[in-house]
Amino acid sequence: MKYKRILLKLSGESFMGDDGYSIDYQKIHHFATEVKSAVDRKVQVGIVIGGGNIFRGVKGAGRGFDRRQGDYMGMLATVINSMALQTVLEELGVSAKVMSALKIEGICEKIFFKNAIAHLEAGQVVILSAGTGNPFFTTDSGAALHAVEIGAELLLKGTRVDGIYTADPEKDPTATKYDEITFDACYEKKLNIMDLTAFTLCKENNMPICVYNANIPGNLAKILDGEKVGTLVH
Repeated sequence: MKYKRILLKLSGESFMGDDGYSIDYQKIHHFATEVKSAVDRKVQVGIVIGGGNIFRGVKGAGRGFDRRQGDYMGMLATVINSMALQTVLEELGVSAKVMSALKIEGICEKIFFKNAIAHLEAGQVVILSAGTGNPFFTTDSGAALHAVEIGAELLLKGTRVDGIYTADPEKDPTATKYDEITFDACYEKKLNIMDLTAFTLCKENNMPICVYNANIPGNLAKILDGEKVGTLVH
């Protein structure tokens, strides 16, 4: 197996139902099945999920909410998504632990990297919620931080596009895909893969990022088996 420990970042929108809000069971079941394929390969899996299907702090600020308060509301939205994924993983027979950057007694354990690593080594999927626990930081930043903290060998960013392109392939049909690209080239070409804080944290800590289409069944397993899927940033 190419990787022993990974961190998977999923957007909250990927859990969204066709009604445009809330949580869709079938979509979560898809991602839980993908994660199970990694666990079956004896890969240790950490997961960070956004909360945009429920509440996003930046959008809340645009509607009159205080940005700081809105960001905390968004963090709690990620906890809800994490609990939903935990539930479906357990239905599939996968042991999963939700941890939170905010202290929420009775619901989930506070994130401490040594405890997270111990859970991973015990064979549990660890879902790291509530971002960094601070306003003004995205869940991308939380994913980058936690990937470094737990000693992941790869940060996977699951999207609806099959990698990084020269331009937005949904808008520009002439856009071409990169199979691999360096951090410096991403800076130079101004490719928006993650927010700059998260991206810089990965670059400074030599954390490779794989951007891939997480909606296609089997893609995660292919990456773990060493197949070239998506785009690798290193």
